[in-house]
Amino acid sequence: MSEGQRRANEQTVTFPNRLGGKTIAEIIVTHHARMRWADRVEQSKTGFHDITAFLWSRLKSNAIRPYYKNEEDVYVIDEDLVMVAEFTPVLTASSEPGAPAYKLIVVTFLGRMSETMELRDLRSYYSWLRHSRRMTLIKNSRKRR
Repeated sequence: MSEGQRRANEQTVTFPNRLGGKTIAEIIVTHHARMRWADRVEQSKTGFHDITAFLWSRLKSNAIRPYYKNEEDVYVIDEDLVMVAEFTPVLTASSEPGAPAYKLIVVTFLGRMSETMELRDLRSYYSWLRHSRRMTLIKNSRKRR
């Protein structure tokens, strides 16, 4: 664990942060998410510490909300940046007696809705994407025969 992540974890003990009804004790950014961050979000501050510090600040100010009401995997930050995340329970940390704390694992950053119009309706975008890929595979299989 890097020094930045360690400092971010220490902040959790003093400032309980909640996302989707879960208390967040730790933020983990995957390598893939870091690469997407550099490609789609920020070119200058691309370190794991920079990303976790940004996420902690947005979490404290309640600027992260679910993309869809009843789903817990896609989130919007500052009404613009779309992030895919997972939760894993932390067995040692707990902000309230009987209430578990969670690790927020950032899987990827999809980009900004203000820059990529397709992100405004993910369901229709992924439906279109699946359909277009399927049609491409069908066309390619016809050519091979």
